[in-house]
Amino acid sequence: MSKHAQHQPANDPSTASGKAADVIPGAYISLPQLLALRHKSVRAYQGQSAKVMGSQSGIKLSKIKGRGIDFAEVRAYQPGDDVRAIDWRVTARKNKPHTKLFREERERPALLFVDQSQHMFFGSKQRLKSVAAAELAGRIAWQTLAAGDRVGGIVISNDEQTLYRPFRTSRAIGRLLNQVAVANQALKRSPGLDTQSSKFTGLEQLRRLTQSNYKIFIISDFSGDLTSWSEQIKKLARNNQVVALHIQDPLDKELPPADHYVITDGNQRLQFYSGKENLRAKYSADFAERCQVLKDLCRHESMTYLALSTEDPNWDHLSWV
Repeated sequence: MSKHAQHQPANDPSTASGKAADVIPGAYISLPQLLALRHKSVRAYQGQSAKVMGSQSGIKLSKIKGRGIDFAEVRAYQPGDDVRAIDWRVTARKNKPHTKLFREERERPALLFVDQSQHMFFGSKQRLKSVAAAELAGRIAWQTLAAGDRVGGIVISNDEQTLYRPFRTSRAIGRLLNQVAVANQALKRSPGLDTQSSKFTGLEQLRRLTQSNYKIFIISDFSGDLTSWSEQIKKLARNNQVVALHIQDPLDKELPPADHYVITDGNQRLQFYSGKENLRAKYSADFAERCQVLKDLCRHESMTYLALSTEDPNWDHLSWV
């Protein structure tokens, strides 16, 4: 089931999802915690030593001062070209007139795909994957607003997708993050939930919303059918810049130390011994192969791929715009 947030009452988001003290640290996250990320996130964006992600992907072309337009390319001069746009350096080097071409400056609004489905309700270190995804969504949203671009997104829960069209206001971000917190706090150990269709429905909704020149952050553990992920991501990447933020936990990569364990899906219980070398090797190899498939897809589609772990202490040093 999908919802469009613009049809909902515009309540004050600061009162909708509880206080930070009401949630278990690392297991859940509250709206006040997401709002509090604003100052740290903006400092990272503004800092000279910030690690700027995606610099190699040409997010925005360099702005030409005084023109309000973007430089596109240089080509041979053609009759009718504005002589003021002649590139004299290239002309001298090639001994033939060349002209700078410009295009109108275009904003690049950001859309966040925030996975808060059942499979994200897992973690063994600093935080659950669902909390890590919520934190990243908050940081990216605040930095995008600081950069002057619009922010929107879609929040994926077990049985619905809530869509927020992009706006350039802190209030709009508050509404988006409020829904992230609501979906996060609704998660609990539940048996046998199939949440994959909710994710792919959400990706299809994003595709219908975006025509071109959007920056789309997919924040998920990318669980489920990789073929379906690939099909949806390729559609999004045709005319937009897509960033895949792969949330991982150490137990995704490697089984726990050799011992007898009991695992449950909330319905059935299973005992297993993690010390079998062939089992450990296959488990790690399967996850590594899955990650490589995602990396290859991103490289082929000229997307940015970044793996982020639940054991990372914080991401205060990262800038996303």
